[in-house]
Amino acid sequence: MDQPEILDSDIRDYDVRALQQWLRAAWEQLADPSLTTFSRRELRNQMKQCSADLRARLQMAAEQQSGPVQEPIPSYTRPALRILSW
Repeated sequence: MDQPEILDSDIRDYDVRALQQWLRAAWEQLADPSLTTFSRRELRNQMKQCSADLRARLQMAAEQQSGPVQEPIPSYTRPALRILSW
């Protein structure tokens, strides 16, 4: 994995964590009885969008991890047995 891929995966991990934290905070805020009906509706709409974004990020991460697995190239292979006769 080269440097851009490492940075890209770190950013995706950060995005997933940030979205999870935002959703957790939004659920706590939604429980606040002083929120108006409009504010609740707007917060729920934002939560739906955030959930969709989180789902997409997790799907991308799952697809990357389940990519094609290459067999390691053996460093030494034993030669086939050959019988030589005159």
